[in-house]
Amino acid sequence: MKRFLKNYGLYLAWIIAIVATSGSLYFSEVRKFIPCTLCWYQRILMYPLVILLGIASYRHDKNIVVYVLPMSLLGGGIALYHYLEQKIPGVGVPEICSVGVPCNVQWINWLGFITIPFLSLTAFVLISLLLIGVARAKR
Repeated sequence: MKRFLKNYGLYLAWIIAIVATSGSLYFSEVRKFIPCTLCWYQRILMYPLVILLGIASYRHDKNIVVYVLPMSLLGGGIALYHYLEQKIPGVGVPEICSVGVPCNVQWINWLGFITIPFLSLTAFVLISLLLIGVARAKR
């Protein structure tokens, strides 16, 4: 497993970032779902990962973990908060999403629990776990 993460961890994290970014753009540009404030914060943290992890994968630069892991963890924290705001009444702070689309709107709700923030959370968690694995395999 260590060897696999050392060789392919950055590449897999990059693929997940591409899929997450593509899904985000699909929902907003094709399905015409208007992103809320918390969605924009998650996008701000996910979109650069495509470029940074792509360059790091191409150059086999394991040192990128120091730069992108904090972005991934922060994005995961925002996605978790957003998901809880959607699923547990009273969790959200009204001031965050007072303009535009409310953050508790569930554009999709597959199987009763899969929402857009859940998809974002899953991507950030997988990227973070892969990056942690790459950092450990590097030692």
